[in-house]
Amino acid sequence: MRENVMAATAATVTYDHRALVIDGKRKILISGSIHYPRSTPEMWPDLIQKSKDGGLDVIETYVFWNGHEPEKNKYNFEGRYDLVKFVKLAAKAGLYVHLRIGPYACAEWNYGGFPVWLHFVPGIKFRTDNEPFKAEMQRFTAKIVDLMKQEKLYASQGGPIILSQIENEYGNIDSAYGAAGKSYMKWSASMALSLDTGVPWNMCQQGDAPDPIINTCNGFYCDQFTPNSNNKPKMWTENWSGWFLGFGEPTPYRPVEDLAFAVARFFQRGGTFQNYYMYHGGTNFERTSGGPLISTSYDYDAPIDEYGLLRQPKWGHLRDLHKAIKLCEDALIATDPEITSLGSNLEAAVYKTSSGSCAAFLANIGTQSDATVTFNGKSYRLPAWSVSILPDCKNVAFNTAKINSATESTAFARQSLKPDGGSSAELGSQWSHIKEPIGISEADALVKPGLLEQINTTADKSDYLWYSLRMDIKGDETFLDEGSKAVLHIQSIGQVVYAFINGKLAGSGNDRTNISLDIPINLVTGKNTIDLLSVTVGLANYGAFFDIIGAGITGPVSLNSAKTGSSMDLSSHQWTYQVGLKGEDTGLGSGDSSEWVSNSPLPTNQPLVWYKTTFDAPSGSEPVAIDFTGTGKGIAWVNGQSIGRYWPTSIARTDGCVGSCNYRGTYRNDKCLKNCGKPSQTLYHVPRSWIKPSGNTLVLLEEMGGDPTKISFATKHTGSNLCLKVSESHPAPVDTWTSDSKFSNRTSPAVLSLKCPVSTQVISSIRFASFGTPTGSCGSFSHGRCNSARSLSVVQKACVGSRSCKVEVSTRVFGEPCHGVVKSLAVEAVCA
Repeated sequence: MRENVMAATAATVTYDHRALVIDGKRKILISGSIHYPRSTPEMWPDLIQKSKDGGLDVIETYVFWNGHEPEKNKYNFEGRYDLVKFVKLAAKAGLYVHLRIGPYACAEWNYGGFPVWLHFVPGIKFRTDNEPFKAEMQRFTAKIVDLMKQEKLYASQGGPIILSQIENEYGNIDSAYGAAGKSYMKWSASMALSLDTGVPWNMCQQGDAPDPIINTCNGFYCDQFTPNSNNKPKMWTENWSGWFLGFGEPTPYRPVEDLAFAVARFFQRGGTFQNYYMYHGGTNFERTSGGPLISTSYDYDAPIDEYGLLRQPKWGHLRDLHKAIKLCEDALIATDPEITSLGSNLEAAVYKTSSGSCAAFLANIGTQSDATVTFNGKSYRLPAWSVSILPDCKNVAFNTAKINSATESTAFARQSLKPDGGSSAELGSQWSHIKEPIGISEADALVKPGLLEQINTTADKSDYLWYSLRMDIKGDETFLDEGSKAVLHIQSIGQVVYAFINGKLAGSGNDRTNISLDIPINLVTGKNTIDLLSVTVGLANYGAFFDIIGAGITGPVSLNSAKTGSSMDLSSHQWTYQVGLKGEDTGLGSGDSSEWVSNSPLPTNQPLVWYKTTFDAPSGSEPVAIDFTGTGKGIAWVNGQSIGRYWPTSIARTDGCVGSCNYRGTYRNDKCLKNCGKPSQTLYHVPRSWIKPSGNTLVLLEEMGGDPTKISFATKHTGSNLCLKVSESHPAPVDTWTSDSKFSNRTSPAVLSLKCPVSTQVISSIRFASFGTPTGSCGSFSHGRCNSARSLSVVQKACVGSRSCKVEVSTRVFGEPCHGVVKSLAVEAVCA
């Protein structure tokens, strides 16, 4: 059983040039980001335990100001925002916590984590030497620090918090703020220090962070990073395990071989604290996603997926990496590395102590060719873009490009909403609806000349803002010329616009920052109504002055004659405005209204309709999702809880995806993409804890037009197939290393290990087995020219009927099918 890393009593946390120092001892720390509001309290214990099992020492999280103080001086620390509970659960599991108070978060979170009411404080300017902003920032930061102190959660009080962060990636944009930005940064540091937490503070991406603040690195690689003082340790606060998904974008992913390479390189070159961003990404519930146009899923290709399931082999390969690094800990914390070149793109780093500890990292940073190097008189084969870890300076315990963890697929199983097996089509009779009024429904709506910017008008209380104009058209207007249509021209700065003419949808458009629409419309003699609905999809969260980036229909808006070319500018006319929709004001998301209409036929493929149905919980205990295929765009609620924005008609661009992604070479967020030309997101997470066994209510606000009877529920489960390919040149599993064997010459052979992910399962059959030169990947393995005839029988005998098995990858077990070739064992097994 792994020893608790958290002290039960007060601990002294300091640092020196090598590492964070806890109670006088330097620590190698592996950390992972989990954002508490992106999952549920019911999920937290399992997420934290899986993090610990994966070899983490630290949980890192931002603190989300707009979630905790949605209105000034009105605080929320309940449910998904129960920060104290989250920190205490990490402590209970024996993990440390890095609390990134900020309070600016970025995080692809709405408005970067700032509450929008802050925008309306008189005289305020965000993130600069501005007294109103500094007063609010200090007040909230002190509020969080005081809360942590009251609960005795700092390590100096016996709690798990060993590090806090002030500001966030400010060095990326501070030059835009000039001298006031520099003075603000220094003020932030001194303000944080004055709060006296008893643990160090850090600033990420801040090369001039003043002492004693630790400046840290964020990025895909941080091995070349150097702190701004020889007295500070080399720390990596964000190692991006993947990338976020945007509506209209393909899905990014990061191969684990490259991620492991980046981590190993960081520790090779003197790093001692490394954090995965994200280790579990989670879900942007409600209207929390930022961007704009950040999807509801925040999966991030993390080692633990959006639903809380292990992503294999990413989780397992990183777990093995962490074990290998920890085998080197005594040497790593004792000294600085001695780095030498072994040839072009080849490097060795040695940590050697006077007491006899020795650890080495051998790196091939070339992207094309494997290489053989001589180190300490021995020969080592290094795959391209890989690092080998030698905890005893002799034997390889781990290579970043050689995976010993099996691939476990995950899959969604569709389920009807009803326990009687009724089809989704039959479900249509169970739906009721309410039509949202087109245009202004409030008696006291705002009337103003000109076009208003959306955020300043709505204060982000809703995604929706109506712009309504009534106008009289005389019979001789050029816009009514026989045989021609008027053209309504609309300019908006994002993100979605619908145009209704006399109550009928005439056209729509969407874009991140610039929508330009020309919509042919039919006007009538006499009174006409132009109702424009502007929709935000998350507020900006990053960049200098992101807080003043606007939204909405800022114009021009004009009527143009298709026949004569004449134009009428409508921008300066008297417009009527309504913040939000009537159904939002009356709380239709709860499903409780008496206005629901259940008579047939159900109106479908119409804009602005609210839908409601009831359902029983999908069977089993697996995570739940709704597949919104068949609908357009909107927001959904389950039992009154918003599961976020859905938009299955937002299609990813068609270019940029590759069949398979070569992990070798520098990773970028657009290097490895999948799902081109398909909906960016069709499946939306519904936490199990939000669902009752029966009598659940699902409400949709369908803004674009769709058919809710086509949606289905799905449960996500780990698949029954296990796949792994291990070569003779693979290191033996890192689990076979012990302190006794660490310094002996090891000649242990490679081993292929399989284990069914579910405790009640056993390996029921072997679909494929080949020792020799098998080709292909999981699900498509095939025999190469060289194959041992014993392959299938040996693996069947070792594995079938057991939950787990180990098979030595050697000619001793399989015989010699072909001389002079490095052979591999590829296996696909089925668990049942």
